[in-house]
Amino acid sequence: MNILISNGRVVDPANRSDRVQDVYIADGKVAALGHAPAGFRAERTLDATGRVVAPGFIDLAARLREPGFEYRATLESEMEAAMAGGVTSLAIPPDTDPALDEPGLVEMLCYRAKKLNRAHIYPVGALTLGLKGERLSEMAELVEAGCVAFSQANVPIVDNTVLLRALQYAATFDFRVWLQPIAPFLGRGGHAHDGEVATRLGLAGIPVAAETVALYTYLQLAKLTGARLHITRLSSAAGLALIEQARAEGMDVSCDVSINHVHLSDMDIGYFNANCHLVPPLRSQRDREALARGLAEGRINALCSDHTPVDDDGKQAPFSESEPGATGLELLLPLTLKWAADAGLSLLDGLARITSDAAKIVGITKAGHLSPGARADICVFDPAAHIAITREQLRSQGKNTPFLGLELPGKVQYTLVEGQVMYEG
Repeated sequence: MNILISNGRVVDPANRSDRVQDVYIADGKVAALGHAPAGFRAERTLDATGRVVAPGFIDLAARLREPGFEYRATLESEMEAAMAGGVTSLAIPPDTDPALDEPGLVEMLCYRAKKLNRAHIYPVGALTLGLKGERLSEMAELVEAGCVAFSQANVPIVDNTVLLRALQYAATFDFRVWLQPIAPFLGRGGHAHDGEVATRLGLAGIPVAAETVALYTYLQLAKLTGARLHITRLSSAAGLALIEQARAEGMDVSCDVSINHVHLSDMDIGYFNANCHLVPPLRSQRDREALARGLAEGRINALCSDHTPVDDDGKQAPFSESEPGATGLELLLPLTLKWAADAGLSLLDGLARITSDAAKIVGITKAGHLSPGARADICVFDPAAHIAITREQLRSQGKNTPFLGLELPGKVQYTLVEGQVMYEG
């Protein structure tokens, strides 16, 4: 279908373009901007007057809960949530049940997602079989099945020799390795940042050293092997400092942070708010400020939702017994806009963290920008309109978020995937 998106403010961070112009879509791709290509005749026109037209958002961490955890969420429900949030590409962590360590599982997930005809998914394969940290997965076969990188999700490898072999193998074939820095034993049994709040509430603490000790190990092994390393869900100022030190020594290492950790600190736990039970835990206000500033300055490369839907039973337990995680697909845009405004960033620079910058980390070349010939994955939204974050408003099966009850800027009007309108708000 030929679609004309008219009169919108086209914000394309990859091309450093921010101007009011028309977007012409044909055969699922961006055909032209500004002036209609020869012979173009629109079959449908979307009026974007007063709206922003941006590349569809790319989320580096979105658990869709299939296979194995369908009681928490389903592929169908989370794809609908992605469309409502303008998220058109999703990187899927491997901590499903069973883990994404077999080519057949990856192919099945990709097939199911393709049949739903919603967001594009990019599976991140398990680095070790069953995420047990004992035997390496068949990475080459998993890449052929569709995996874009390899990870342990939030399950640390105890034996560093296994991690060394995994990084050596990945470096040999230039596979990307995404690691979340969690030391196997430091903070074991903890549920909150090891600080005054945890002490006051009587919660077992997780020290910042649980991140930095693991991160130092990962950086040293990546330097030794030459593996392409991406650090996921950074949570502390000390962790960011280690990454900057590694870069100063010549290492090429990227990192991301979740929307929760640039807006919240351990103070937001309040009186045992289980929606603030996250992995990694919410750190101190100083850490939050350092992460938000590092993201604004580009020292942190991308922002992700860390979407982890949890069923009501899992969140209604006492804090220390509750299931960690927060839903985030529908909040990625509003919380990005709020962070960018708080940081004094332009819309162009703010959206870069969830479009072009995220695309580089996943290795996507067909999306994350609006160049002619690019895949027509597009979000049209009103940056001035506010949305109320309520259980009824959330399309995700998981209603767990620390931001319930707030009103946030950024209402999605249209989401297009490969030139098809998949959501109208």
